[in-house]
Amino acid sequence: MALDSPTSPGIYNTNNFTQDLVVKDFASMITRLMPNGTAPLFAITEQFKNVKTATSTEHGFFAKTMVFPEFALTANTTDTATSLTVNDVSNLIPGMIFRSQATGENIIINQVTSGTTVSVTRNIGGGAAAIDISTAAPEFYQVGNASEEASLRPNALAINPVRLSNLTQIFRNSYAISGSADAVAVIAGDDTAAENERDGATFHATAIETALLFGKKSQGSRNGQPFRTMDGLIATIGNLAYYPSSYSDPNVYTADPAGTSQTDLEDMLDPVFNQVTDFSAANHRLLFVGGGALRVINQICMLNGEYKLVDGQTTWGLQFKTLKFARGEFKMIEHPLFNTNKYWTEMALCVDPSSFELAYLGGRKTQLKLFNERGATVAQDNGIDAYGGTLTTEATCLIKNPPANAVVYGLKKALKNA
Repeated sequence: MALDSPTSPGIYNTNNFTQDLVVKDFASMITRLMPNGTAPLFAITEQFKNVKTATSTEHGFFAKTMVFPEFALTANTTDTATSLTVNDVSNLIPGMIFRSQATGENIIINQVTSGTTVSVTRNIGGGAAAIDISTAAPEFYQVGNASEEASLRPNALAINPVRLSNLTQIFRNSYAISGSADAVAVIAGDDTAAENERDGATFHATAIETALLFGKKSQGSRNGQPFRTMDGLIATIGNLAYYPSSYSDPNVYTADPAGTSQTDLEDMLDPVFNQVTDFSAANHRLLFVGGGALRVINQICMLNGEYKLVDGQTTWGLQFKTLKFARGEFKMIEHPLFNTNKYWTEMALCVDPSSFELAYLGGRKTQLKLFNERGATVAQDNGIDAYGGTLTTEATCLIKNPPANAVVYGLKKALKNA
């Protein structure tokens, strides 16, 4: 069947479009019209103004994480040794002072002599005499630097940025209604055309939202044309290559099936506060949760808190929307998409809004192109007795500080702290 056949859904040529309605702030519209709908993460991009413009289908950006130099011994050291064998010299330069976690002794680096050894002066500042240092407690952490008078310029130490990149993904959704269906009178709600158009917008926002959450980066061809998908939040959070070297695992956790206590939950979410993207909101995060996870977290709070019933009360129970831990707080938002299956409903996704941005390719922010304008007296689009529109968006997401985010799976049962 030919693509231009009047009986084929086909590809509608832009010459046949009679109106180009560019929805300049589609995400804002979603927030206004569907605040409890299926795309809260997409919607808040406009509220936080986290919107950029991508100039290419591959959008690269850089993330920099502050370096806090440290090293560990890989061989036992006597109380007089001035050459230390260490695991890493990449961030060590002469003049740096380090403190032994095991003994409290301060040492200063004089020279990096090889890829595994440094020459040092021991027991800077005096105090207790230097003692043997065992590899059972080998860690040294920087506690400043010091230079002599008229010293030469010190070697430079730089923070090497990590290049992150993502690919723009094209989202398209169409809606259409026949002339007959448009003419049918309804006794409740909007007319059928308005309902159809709103459904199309909902499907489009949901497609973008699910990619922002669960997308995985790929590129190739489909139907003989270039084809790309983007990394979403969960894929980015799970990529250890985007983390500082001090992390041995990404912030991806699975709760114990036997149950989760307040301490367990705090241990899983606490690492997000090790990273600061915006000092004005350093200790605040969003926590998107499924209905099951929300119930478990609510029960955790009740099991580990105290409350009283008083005379005259007409309601019973507690509901928590803000989760407060020692280092910060989480605003909990129940995500409707998480309730669409039994696995996602047990999930909690921690998002640092200041680290999350949406980038549209050029002018391809959400556009609506109509075919067969309603009520037109001239037949268009091969004379098909129907009209509708197509929503198109090409965008990608940027997570500029992945360790400031986290995901927890399998929140099934609440436990009281031991």
